[in-house]
Amino acid sequence: MDNYQYNDGELYCEQTPLAEIAEKVGTPCYVYSKRSLVDSFDSYDSAFSPVERMICFALKSCANLSVIRLLAERGAGADIVSRGELFRALKAGVPGERIIYSGVGKTRREIAYALESEIYCFNVESIPELDLIDRVAGEMNLTAPVSLRINPDVESGTHEYTTTGKKETKFGIPYDQALDCYRKTASYQHLRVMGIDTHIGSQIVSTGPFVAAYEKIARLFRELVDDGFDLEFCDLGGGLGISYNDEVPPTARQFAEAVLPVAGPLGCRIVIEPGRSISGNAGVLLTRVVHYKQTEVKNFAVVDAGMNDIIRPSLYGAYHRIEHVARPDSRDQVTLDVVGPICESGDWIARERTMPRVNAGDLLCVYSAGAYSATMASNYNGRPRGAEVLVDGSDWQVIRKAETLDDLIRGEQL
Repeated sequence: MDNYQYNDGELYCEQTPLAEIAEKVGTPCYVYSKRSLVDSFDSYDSAFSPVERMICFALKSCANLSVIRLLAERGAGADIVSRGELFRALKAGVPGERIIYSGVGKTRREIAYALESEIYCFNVESIPELDLIDRVAGEMNLTAPVSLRINPDVESGTHEYTTTGKKETKFGIPYDQALDCYRKTASYQHLRVMGIDTHIGSQIVSTGPFVAAYEKIARLFRELVDDGFDLEFCDLGGGLGISYNDEVPPTARQFAEAVLPVAGPLGCRIVIEPGRSISGNAGVLLTRVVHYKQTEVKNFAVVDAGMNDIIRPSLYGAYHRIEHVARPDSRDQVTLDVVGPICESGDWIARERTMPRVNAGDLLCVYSAGAYSATMASNYNGRPRGAEVLVDGSDWQVIRKAETLDDLIRGEQL
C-alpha cells in the first residue's frame, strides 16, 4: 500500500486526497492507484523475464475495463472464467491470442463465443468438457486449442473456500488420471492439445505449496513429451497472496526464484495468472460513518458500505485494515464492530477492532479492496453499487459511474 500515505494528517492515494474523491463521487466508492497496478504487473514481467512468458491478469479479481486496458497496454493477457469476462477482456483491448479460458462449467454458448474470438487456449477441467468442446468445434468446422487443468492434490494452506488443488474440490482432473486423459484426447477430431495447466488456490503466502505442485506438474509434462505430445506451454495458475494484516507473502521475484528452477527447464512458454497480487493492494474502499451506536455489550460504527460492497469479511471471515481518512486529533481508542446497513447479522467489515474513536460523518478507508470487492459486489437490499475511480498522480477519473436507482430495475418489465 505504498501509494496510500498520510500527508499532514490527510490520507492520499498517490498525490490525490481521498476526501476529495469521496466528496465528489459519494460513498461507498472504490479507488485504485494506477502506479500500484503498473508496478505490480511490471514486477511479474521482470521476475519471469528469463523465460518466454505470458502474464494473464485474472479478471475475477478486478474486472473494470480501464484496469484491464491499463494492464493490456503493458502486455498483459487475461485469465477468464465466463462469457462476460471474455466480453470485457476483448472490449478492453486484450487480443484473443492472449486470453486463457478457465472454469469448470463452460457452456456451449460460451465455448462458441471463445472459438469465434480465437482465444489462446481453453483450460479444460473434465472429460465431459472435452467432449463438449470437441462437438462445438466440429459444428463450427474449427479446431479448439486445449490444455488440461491437473489437480495435483497439494495442500495450499489457504481458506477452504479458496483451495482449488485438493482432490476433493470440483476443480481439474485428478493427477493420477491425467496421463490417461491426455491419451484420450487423441480420439477427438477437433481438438489441439497445447499445454498443461494447474491452479492450487488463492491467497497463498508461501512458495512451498507452489513448488510442490509444480514439481508434480513438471514430471507429468516430461512424461507427456516422452509420450509424443508437443506441448507449447505450462500454465502455473495464480494464487500468490497479499498482505491484509501481518502476512508476509513472497514478492513476485521471490515467487519466480522459487518456481523457475522447476518450470524453466521444461523449455516451453510459462503462463501465470496473477489477480489479487496485482490489484488487491492497489485499491481501497471509501465509506462514511452513518451512526456510532453503543449498547451494553458492543460499540458499532454503522457505515454506508455493506457486505454487498465488500463481501470478503462476511464470506471468509477476512481481515481488512481500516483507517480514518482524516487522522483524528484525539488519541482516544475504542473497540468496536464496523458494520454495514444490510439486514444480515453477517454484514460486517471488522469485528472487535480497536481504533481511534469514530463519529457520524467520519470518512473511513478500507484497505486491500482492489481484488474481489467490486467484482463480487451486488445490489442486495436494493443498494446501487458505488463508483470506481482510477488515480494517476494528482489526477483522477471515474472509470465506472455509481449506479442510479434506475439501474436497479434496468431490464425488468411490469
